Amino acid sequence: MAAKRLTFGAALLALTACGLDTVSTEQAPCPRIVILADGADLTRFRPDAGRDLTGLVVDARLVGFTARCDFTGRDRTALEVRVTPRFEAERGPGAAGRTAELPWFAALTNPGDAELLDRPGFTARATFAPNTARAVVDGQTARLTFPVGTDRPASAHTIRLSFQLTPDELALNRARGPR
Repeated sequence: MAAKRLTFGAALLALTACGLDTVSTEQAPCPRIVILADGADLTRFRPDAGRDLTGLVVDARLVGFTARCDFTGRDRTALEVRVTPRFEAERGPGAAGRTAELPWFAALTNPGDAELLDRPGFTARATFAPNTARAVVDGQTARLTFPVGTDRPASAHTIRLSFQLTPDELALNRARGPR
């Protein structure tokens, strides 16, 4: 019994000593991440079709995302946010092939929304199987890194996800409202 206590005590002491050198594993805070209402839908028509249903190429929605936030470096003064969007797409009768390009972006703003800090753009590809008009696809992971501290907490920043829309596509979304 004494040997078991000694072994347990030695193991506990060893673990405690190891912990003195490690970086805290505290979960990093995430900024506010939102999907823009005006940019959550992408309804794309063939250029020569107007808004006729027979010319519909793709009707897609930005339906969600996953995010992970981690401090960078030992000083914990910067935050890396990895955001992966999820899209649902429906192939329209005007589509020429079995794939659709879904352009999107992630926009990072500073506290108070006074300045755009970063706005990387991406393109997700929806591939429709034969005899299938719907697809669910995850976009590429956007990595956004920015400084944080007591005067600029992560929670004061905002990341907005949206499709990259043409002026006509944006006008259509605003005219019909959120779906």
